Amino acid sequence: MKAINSGVSVRALGYLVALAEENHFGRAAERCFVSQPTLSAQIKKLEEQLGVQLVERNQRRVMVTELGHEIADRARLVLNGVEEIVEAARSHQDPLAGELRVGLIPTVAPYLLPRVTAALRRAFPELRLMLLEYQTDDLMEKLAEGALDLAVVADTVDPEGFGCQTLLEEDFVVALPADHRLTGRQRLKISDLDDETLLLLEEGHCLTDQTLEVCSHIRVDQPQDFRATSLETLRQMVAAGVGITLLPELAANYPTGKGSGIALRPFQQPRPGRRIIGLWRKTSPRRATIELVCQSIRDTVSAAARSRTRR
Repeated sequence: MKAINSGVSVRALGYLVALAEENHFGRAAERCFVSQPTLSAQIKKLEEQLGVQLVERNQRRVMVTELGHEIADRARLVLNGVEEIVEAARSHQDPLAGELRVGLIPTVAPYLLPRVTAALRRAFPELRLMLLEYQTDDLMEKLAEGALDLAVVADTVDPEGFGCQTLLEEDFVVALPADHRLTGRQRLKISDLDDETLLLLEEGHCLTDQTLEVCSHIRVDQPQDFRATSLETLRQMVAAGVGITLLPELAANYPTGKGSGIALRPFQQPRPGRRIIGLWRKTSPRRATIELVCQSIRDTVSAAARSRTRR
């Protein structure tokens, strides 16, 4: 059996991960900011060091072998570990500098970020925020793998094993066509929505499950031929008179939420709503920075809410 060379470089592992994800030498090389011959040579050298075939090559296409994908999966963990080492050292030098990778769910990102980004930049001028948008399952996977430092999600996830801080709590608001029969009421009961056509986001959005939970004790029609990809699409469909929907308060108070053709009505007490939380790995070297960022978000949202109340 051939002895394995233990001098495998972190850079070569990064090249393998890029190739496994791109499945194309040219795109992988571009992503790694090297020439294609350089990347190809490094992958070949890695194969020789490990004594196994990682890539199946022919004139038409490149295919990473099953073992190649397995090693690439393990390499991601190694690369994330190396990144955490670098970040730990950087954080020790200056906890509020460097890069912080933040992922947010799509029903929060467009409405929260415009409210808090400027405040975060003022509070942490040396901190580079990389902001990414994913659905909940992808966010949690990337957080666990180390591809994200902070995940901003609804509290439908299990926070066990993660650090957790509440960022905001928001009510659900009913969005109605402007000429709907219920617009004459200032506040609605959940039972008022009985027999209405309820428009939903596509599967994978936690807001869909939350909306169905709110309406679980009444009869609603859910069109099987329509699922929206965003809250903005839902808004347009409501304005067109297709049905009604529930919007989180943050989205409802956004300027586009009060567009023509739509009437917004709050629920009577007790109002259904959701809690938005920040999650991070307890082992993260950036946890102190993350906690400060979460507190800043919370303070900024709370201040904005108090300002709206005074008006």
